[in-house]
Amino acid sequence: MTDVVVGEDFRDAVLTDQEWEGRSFERCDFTDADLTGLSTRNCVFTECVFTGADLNDSTHVATAFRSCTFERTVFGKSTLDGSSLLGSSFVDCRLRAWRLRETDLTLVGMGRADLRGLDLRGIRFREANLTDCDLRRCDLREADFTGARLRGARLAEADLRDARLDADALVQANLRGARVDTVLALSFAAAHGLRID
Repeated sequence: MTDVVVGEDFRDAVLTDQEWEGRSFERCDFTDADLTGLSTRNCVFTECVFTGADLNDSTHVATAFRSCTFERTVFGKSTLDGSSLLGSSFVDCRLRAWRLRETDLTLVGMGRADLRGLDLRGIRFREANLTDCDLRRCDLREADFTGARLRGARLAEADLRDARLDADALVQANLRGARVDTVLALSFAAAHGLRID
């Protein structure tokens, strides 16, 4: 039976190196909580607040963060494997050492996020807000950006082979020096009004 916690106040709590499995948290407040080394498996966090929380060295397997708020949250060396961040928002978070594998970032708000050099192969960014996001030198092979907002996003030297991007994204993002396959190159040309004979 799933352990469900609703509306609990975990502000400033020290919950380091905990192991949570099959737990569910709804509208809980983890503001400034120390969650260093936290390990979750098959957990669900819905509309929870992680402002100022420390998730360094945390591991999340098959865990869902639905419509959660991450502001000034530290994710240093954290890992998400087969997880979902559906509809969550990120503001001024430290994400540079993030490790993501088969993770769904559909509808996330990550405007201005610094994701330089991350391995984001196969990640789903469907309808995500990635405005002014820094994705330089990222491995984005097979990533799905369908419907994503990429105005001002920097993708210089990113590997976009087999990635899915809409025409709007191809026009709005800075793709100078990005590595693409033939299909994406033709889509880029068409999005910029070139005639291909």
